[in-house]
Amino acid sequence: MSNGHATPWGLAGAPAFVEVAGVTLHARRDGPLPASGAPTLVYLHSLGTDIRIWDGVVARLPHHSHVRIDLRGHGLSDVPPADYSIPAMTDDVLGLLDLVGLDRVVVVGISVGGQIALRAALERPDVVVGVVALDTAGRIGERAAWDERIAAVRTHGVAAIADATVARWFGPSFRAREPAAVRGYRNLLLRTPPDGYAATCAALRDEDLGLELATITPRALVLCGSEDAATPPGLVRALAASLPDAKYVEIEDAAHLPCIDRPDVVARHIDAFVLEIAVG
Repeated sequence: MSNGHATPWGLAGAPAFVEVAGVTLHARRDGPLPASGAPTLVYLHSLGTDIRIWDGVVARLPHHSHVRIDLRGHGLSDVPPADYSIPAMTDDVLGLLDLVGLDRVVVVGISVGGQIALRAALERPDVVVGVVALDTAGRIGERAAWDERIAAVRTHGVAAIADATVARWFGPSFRAREPAAVRGYRNLLLRTPPDGYAATCAALRDEDLGLELATITPRALVLCGSEDAATPPGLVRALAASLPDAKYVEIEDAAHLPCIDRPDVVARHIDAFVLEIAVG
């Protein structure tokens, strides 16, 4: 792919790198090319993770076209010193979609990725025909708590917040059932660049969609893990109530990352949502 031109992806599953306004972003396409009129599913991950948290969901939807993007500061994407605001990160995503010629998408975002998905729908309803927002809200957390986390990571590294973060990610039943997976995703968190992690925390601290939520016109599916302590069900339910056309679904036996806890359930709801959009 080259900057300024829509280019083919090449082989499904192969990494692709796109430069958007000087930031190199890593993306991956899976599944068939979209049928005429069918949307591509575009996935945005959470703070401290990367595109791999969607593996279980993508594997269960082989008939859909998927594009996963590593946010700036994460995975194989650049860790720029510049602005990590949610609007800037949204520009990253929309710029990538424009460059590769994707003009009909459903954006699936979790946590910070969900905020970006919502802002993408706000800014480009001509491209974003639907949003799946998981475990997110128009505003997440308190400023003081984000500042405390930023200071810890900048002083002591991501390891300083790893145990508390993983405890929010996964509920007791998943931790008991899948201890190796919990260790593996903790490793993923620890390998997140501290500068990228801290800067994304600042973006979350400063974002507040507020009254703008009521102006988001694309249809939305809002999902939340029943055991989520980071964005509790009440907060996420309020997000759905603030959107003009949204359905709320609570996922039992899941915490902040239901795409890992319950990928089967998440995939089933996404599949039904895309079908609803396709039939109008």
